[in-house]
Amino acid sequence: MFFLPQYSPDLNPIEKLFAKIKHALRNAQARSRNTLHDALATILQTVSPKECRNYFKEAGYERT
Repeated sequence: MFFLPQYSPDLNPIEKLFAKIKHALRNAQARSRNTLHDALATILQTVSPKECRNYFKEAGYERT
């Protein structure tokens, strides 16, 4: 278990994914609940396991 400083988005891999999702949602310009749901589902389908591993690697978490 790792304890992070109070605010350290650069050490928190999920923050990079959230940034990607927020950017894609802005580009999708979803303005209703249904279009937001559809856009989010589409965005999440594009996230690969390799991309997730890279988020951890960039944050300094290497596999041992």
